[in-house]
Amino acid sequence: MANYLLAGAAGFIGARVAGLLLDTGHTVTGLDNLNQAYDVRMKSYRLEQLRDRPGFTFHKLDISDRSILDSAPLNPGTGITRSTTFDAVINLAARAGVRQAVSDPWVYIDTNITGTLNLLELCRKLNIPKFILASTSSVYGANAPYPTPEDSDSDHPMQAYAASKKGAETLCHVYHHLYGLDVTVFRYFTVYGPVGRPDMSMFRFVQWISEGRPLRLYGDGTQSRGFTYVDDIARGTIAGLKPLGYEIINLGGHELITILDLIRLLETLIGNQTEIEYYPAHPADMRSNWANVDKAGKLLGWEPNVTLQKGVSELINWYNAERAWAQDINTD
Repeated sequence: MANYLLAGAAGFIGARVAGLLLDTGHTVTGLDNLNQAYDVRMKSYRLEQLRDRPGFTFHKLDISDRSILDSAPLNPGTGITRSTTFDAVINLAARAGVRQAVSDPWVYIDTNITGTLNLLELCRKLNIPKFILASTSSVYGANAPYPTPEDSDSDHPMQAYAASKKGAETLCHVYHHLYGLDVTVFRYFTVYGPVGRPDMSMFRFVQWISEGRPLRLYGDGTQSRGFTYVDDIARGTIAGLKPLGYEIINLGGHELITILDLIRLLETLIGNQTEIEYYPAHPADMRSNWANVDKAGKLLGWEPNVTLQKGVSELINWYNAERAWAQDINTD
C-alpha cells in the first residue's frame, strides 16, 4: 500500500479522492487551511467523514506559506517528518471559481501558483517521485473547439483563476524538466455531486429550487456544460498516480446539457418549479464546456460512468438528508 500527501483534503474533490484511497488501504496525510472562500461548514462536514478513518491524518496548513517547507510539516511530531516517504503529492488545494477571481485575483496567485511551487519544492527536497495537479477546463478560454482536446489553445485565459492554473501547469513542467519529477496535470470539467461547492450552479440550483427561492440565471440559459460527477473525477485522478512522465489530461462528463434543460431536470427530480430571474452573462464565464476525453481513455483506461440523472439524484438525496443546515449555506 502507498502513502500519499494530499493538499486540499477538505475540498470537494480532495475529500472524495482521500476517501477512495483509504477504501483501498492506502494512507493519506491531508493538508488544508480551511479557508472561508465559501461556508466552512461544508469543509468541516467533509473532513469529519475522514478524520477518524484508519490511515488518515490531518494538518491545518496553508500551502501558500513557504514556511511549510522548513517548519511545521517537516518537523518531528507533526506526522510529516524528513524520514517520511511519500509515494506522491496530490495537489487538489486551490482557490477556484471564475467570478470571484475577478474581484480578488491575488489570493488565486498565492494559492494556485505559489502553493503549487511550494509543493513541487517539497517533492524535490524529499525525493517524492510523483506529483498530481488539479487544473481546470477554464484554461481553454472563449474559443475552444467542442468537445475540447488537450492540445487546444490554452494561452488566452478569461480570468485570473484560469491564468493561475495555467501558471501552475507550467511550473510543473519546469520541475519535470529539471528534476525528472513525474507529473500528471488534470483539467477538470464542471464537477458536481454531494457536498459540492455552494458557489457552483448545481448546488445553488438544487438549494434555490428546493427552498422555493428565485433562481438567478446569468445569460439566456442556452449556454451548455458537460457536468462531471465527483466520483468519476476522483477515480480518474487516482488512475493518474501511475508513472506517465509529464501529461496533461482532460477529465470531463459525457453528457452535454444546456443550463435551461438542467433547470427543468432539477425541477422534475425535486418536485418544485422555480421562478427564473435573468441577469446579463458574466464576462468571466465560458459559453460552453465539453471535454474530449480520448486521452484519458488511452492512457488511464478511464471514462465517465455516472449518468447526469443518477448524479443529480445523488446530490438531491444528500441535500434532503442534510437539509436542516444545507438550506442555510450561503449561495449568493
